[in-house]
Amino acid sequence: MVRSKGEPLRKCVVTQEMMPKKQLIRIVRNKEGEVFIDETGKKNGRGAYMTKKLDIIEKAEKEQVLNRHLNTNVDEAIYHQLKDLIKAEEQ
Repeated sequence: MVRSKGEPLRKCVVTQEMMPKKQLIRIVRNKEGEVFIDETGKKNGRGAYMTKKLDIIEKAEKEQVLNRHLNTNVDEAIYHQLKDLIKAEEQ
C-alpha cells in the first residue's frame, strides 16, 4: 500500500488491517451511550473504524465486533445505516 506523507492510518476493527482513514467508516459511542455513524471523523467519543465493504459490515454484525469494541449494545439500525451508506457510495 502506497501512502502519501502525513496521511493518517487507522485499523479496521474487523480485519485488523491498517488503512488510510478516508477508506474507512467511523462509528462512535458518546458519553451518553449513543452509537452513531460519524461521517466527519471528528465527533467526540469512543470510535471504531470499519472498512467500507458490505461483507466486512455483515461480518461485524454477525460477530458483534462493534459491541465488544464500543463496550455497548449496538442497535441493528446502525448496521442497516452502514449498509445503506456503502450501497449509496457504490452507485
